[in-house]
Parts: sequence; C-alpha cells; structure tokens
Amino acid sequence: MNSDTLRVDVWSDIACPWCYIGKRRFEAGEAAWRESTSADAPAVELVFHSFELSPDTPEDFEGDEADYLARHKGIDAGQARQMLDHVTGIAATVGLEYRFDLLQHTNTVLAHELIHFAASQGRQLEMTERLMRAYFTEGRHLGRTDELVSLAAEIGLDADAAATALHEHTFRDDVMADERQASELGINGVPFFVIDGKWALSGAQEPATFAAALAHADRERTSVPVSGGAEA
Repeated sequence: MNSDTLRVDVWSDIACPWCYIGKRRFEAGEAAWRESTSADAPAVELVFHSFELSPDTPEDFEGDEADYLARHKGIDAGQARQMLDHVTGIAATVGLEYRFDLLQHTNTVLAHELIHFAASQGRQLEMTERLMRAYFTEGRHLGRTDELVSLAAEIGLDADAAATALHEHTFRDDVMADERQASELGINGVPFFVIDGKWALSGAQEPATFAAALAHADRERTSVPVSGGAEA
C-alpha cells in the first residue's frame, strides 16, 4: 500500500439499501475529516468487495420489495412496507431518492461481476455508484446482461468487452473470493468497512463516526490488524 494512501475496503451489495446510504455517509465523513485535517493528509482509496445478501434470489422475482421481505424474510407485509418507508426517509437525508415502487428485485451476482470488470478498467467506483442509482432510483433490471452492459457503456466502458466478461463469467471467481474473505473476517452483514487493514466499522455509520475513524487510522498507521468484524 502506498504510504500516501489510506485504503478503505468495503463489503457491500448493490441491492442493499443501507449500503448506498453508508456510501454517502462515508463520503460525507471523508470530506469532513479532510476539511479538519492538514493539507498533507493521505488520499483515500475506496475499494468495494462483493457480498450477496440473497444469493438464492431468482433473476426475475415476482412481486415488489415488500413482497420479498414478507415471503423470504418472514416479515409481515405491513411491517415490511413500514420498514421500506423508514429507509426511504433516511436515504432522503443523504440526498438519495429511493423508489421501491419501481425497484426490480433480482439476483445480483452478475452486477458484482460487472463491478470487478469495471475495477479491471480502473472504473470501479463509477460502476458501483451507477448500479446503485440504477437499482434504487431508476428501477433498472440489474439481473439482465443487456441492462448491465448498457450501464457499463454509460460510464464509458467498452460494451462488447463488458458483454463478453458477463457471458463468460470472467470475474465470477473474484466475486467468490471476496465472499470467502468476508466469511474469514466474520462479516455477516453489510455495509462493512475495514480502514487501512486494521479498523473495522459495521453498518451505515454517521459521517462523524467515519470521520473519526479515518482520523484515528491516519494517526495509528502501525497498529495491529483486527482479526475479524462485528455484525451489521
């Protein structure tokens, strides 16, 4: 790792509403930390890792998000809708418009493969952001290869190369490797942040918490790494 870079590894799923909120809160926390620190503070390298919340989800799920929670999580339909309204309100506080009325629940393994493809082209952050917005705000179907290729092209990636990577599952092993590492670290909920390989934060923490964690990691660059993580 570059001594001038503070690496932050994040395990997340593009279908996780708290992961998108956590991403925005981390960005706000980083901005606050940078504003309060010296000009020679290290750059932050944000690296996303795959974590499938529901790997058994079909490509085409019949029903909306509340139906999914009711059928597969055993949550009462009325309670599920209250939960979605609650998270929609929280998303709005960080500038995100969640449209659960448009959302198309689907399997996310191909989306994770696409993120790894984008990472190989130096565009991981742009791809992750684009997929999250497409899923939660635009109602795009991210279980379909043609939709994913279209989104890849939107951020400037080669559509033919993206299609080939998805059809041939070129990056499936990378997705599985991320998930094995998550298991080894004891991660069973996302988002999950590991700062500088040492400091773990679970969940969509407030920006001030992320700012404090970055400041602490920057001060303690030689501390002993953590052996595992807490549940989100």
